[in-house]
Amino acid sequence: MTPTAPAAAALAAHWIDGHEARDGARLPIHDPATGAVAREVLLGDRATVEAAVAVATAAAREWGEVSVTGRVRVLRRWSERITAHREDFVRIMGEEQGKVRADAEGELMRGLETLDVACSAALLLKGEISDNVASGVDAFSIRAPLGVCAAITPFNFPLMAPLYLSSIALACGNAMILKPSERVPSASLLMARLGEEAGVPPGVLSVVQGDRAVVEAILDDPGIAAVSFIGSSPVARQVHARGSAAGKRVQAFGGAKNHMVVMPDADMGFAADAAVSAAYGSTGQRCMAISVVVAVGGCGDELVAAIAERAGRVGVGPATDDGAEMGPLISAAAKARVEAAIEGAHGAGATLVLDGRDHERAGGDGFFVGPTLVDGVTPAMDVYRDEVFGPVLSVLRVDTLDEAIAAIDANPYGNGAAIFTASGNAARTFQRRASAGMIGINVPIPIPNAVYSFGGWKDSRFGDQHMAGTEGFKFYTKQKVVTSRWPDAPDGGVSLAFPGR
Repeated sequence: MTPTAPAAAALAAHWIDGHEARDGARLPIHDPATGAVAREVLLGDRATVEAAVAVATAAAREWGEVSVTGRVRVLRRWSERITAHREDFVRIMGEEQGKVRADAEGELMRGLETLDVACSAALLLKGEISDNVASGVDAFSIRAPLGVCAAITPFNFPLMAPLYLSSIALACGNAMILKPSERVPSASLLMARLGEEAGVPPGVLSVVQGDRAVVEAILDDPGIAAVSFIGSSPVARQVHARGSAAGKRVQAFGGAKNHMVVMPDADMGFAADAAVSAAYGSTGQRCMAISVVVAVGGCGDELVAAIAERAGRVGVGPATDDGAEMGPLISAAAKARVEAAIEGAHGAGATLVLDGRDHERAGGDGFFVGPTLVDGVTPAMDVYRDEVFGPVLSVLRVDTLDEAIAAIDANPYGNGAAIFTASGNAARTFQRRASAGMIGINVPIPIPNAVYSFGGWKDSRFGDQHMAGTEGFKFYTKQKVVTSRWPDAPDGGVSLAFPGR
């Protein structure tokens, strides 16, 4: 029997030391499908962060001493509880983020994949040993937890992003303080509650709700050793600079302008299916969405027609509509921004093949914009240069693969890039030369399996380490090298030379 959680509370509170903290200013959370207030969220402050850090510091010392296998047992129980509450997470994501069911279920699956990888901690935390590096001397390395870590996560993935980061951090023996987007606070709160039910000790996983004031307090607090951030590139750059200046280890993931190159030899129907799925899934509100299709050679007319036909059939509606394939944007401000980008593209001379502003729900309640397809885009246009972060797909036409790769290289973002082709040579050229951290070959959204690390290049990532996978384990631990000797008897004598044989 699937357990049922209580309906999401009218107030999304903090979760500190295993219980709710409910004092503080409040902010309304709007249902993106209706514009109505769904609930309220607390806004923490510097004192809230300090309280969470104090609890986490003590909890991290004890949690770090738990055996790796003991921590993994807890994580496995956590995974079971999250899976059992699947319907609750789907409902919460629909209410606060507007995600339709298929999208929410996909997010849950991806988050659990990373939690599965976290359960491989015994393997991924192994050190190295060098036997007899000098006479009777051995050297070996171990990986130690950092202590207290923090994650600042975005609105577009209310569950997956917090789970991506916290699962690896906890597997490594750290305590984690989550600061979810104030627009989608409840998934992190339920996730933390279920963690405690699974055996995560109080204080090891905390949730501090809030806005910019909480982010700044996290970046400044000397008790936090590492910060992970996901959001826009301008903010990611600031987070990386401020956190690094405070002596923290920081990984800050920013925006994207992902290109999908379509070669003339590609199957146009297959490529069109992929483009529509990758451009309009999650209403285009994901850092791995395809926002530019690059049509190479003479394939543009056929490709645009195929995309338009498919995009015109996408079902747009609220999460409560079982037939909806694409939901609303997160806010009224996001809707206004996306509509301004569409108008700007039209004013710059691009062709609006599909105009999402004409969607039947556009004049009603909620923050809906339908699938938009813009042809004749040039690199000088704002719709090409800017991260629109909405259901707007631009089509750039070029003559050669070299021109397509040059366009990707010239773009300041470098999250993902894909090519659709039947040519192994073209694919190999693309995978070697395209300047992006994640490459897809006949795969439109090249998010790697969770055993591989996630992350882009250029202005899409600030910091050395990628997210999750093996690099996630490196980010959330520090190396300690031990050199040891166990002589049978003191050999005596003082030597000022370097140790030798």
